[in-house]
Amino acid sequence: MAAADSDDLDGFAVAVVREEGKWSVTAMDSAALTGLDDAEKRLRDMRSAGAVFGLLDVDDEFFVVIRPAPSRSRLLLSDATAAIDYDIAADVLDSLNIDVPDIDSDDLDDVDPWEEGDLGVLSDLGLPESVMSVIVGDTDLYADEQIGMIAARLGFADELSAVLDRLGH
Repeated sequence: MAAADSDDLDGFAVAVVREEGKWSVTAMDSAALTGLDDAEKRLRDMRSAGAVFGLLDVDDEFFVVIRPAPSRSRLLLSDATAAIDYDIAADVLDSLNIDVPDIDSDDLDDVDPWEEGDLGVLSDLGLPESVMSVIVGDTDLYADEQIGMIAARLGFADELSAVLDRLGH
C-alpha cells in the first residue's frame, strides 16, 4: 500500500465534540491519517459525555468519519477505491468487513468513486443520511470542501475553520 507515512500525506484530522449544545474542534496528530486504530484510540481517549467523532481529510482525496461506540466504531469512507492506495481506507473497509476493490491502480481514473459505511453516522446530530449522501456524492469537491459542508450543516464551520487556519490548511 502507498501513502503509509503520515509525513507524506496532505490533509488533516480533527476531533469534533458536542457537549451541552456547544461544538469544539481540536486537531489530531497527523498519524491519525495513516491508521484507523490510532485515530479511534485518540477519539476514545477524549472521554466526553457528549457526542465525539473524527473527520479525516486524507490527501484531499477522500474523507473518513469515525464515531466511536462501545462495541465498534461507526464509520463512513467517502471513496472505497481509495483503499487501493491508502492504508487507512483499507483499514476502514476491513473494519466494515468489505474487501478492497479489485481494481488496478492504473485504472482508478476511469472508475467512479463510491462510499462505504454508515451514511447516517451523524444523523442524530442533525445531518440526515440523505444530505450526507449528497455531500459524499459530489465528486467535483475535494475532501476538505466536503468536510466543510458537513461542518456548515451541523453548525461548527467557524470552529473547524479556526483549527484549520492554525494548521495552515
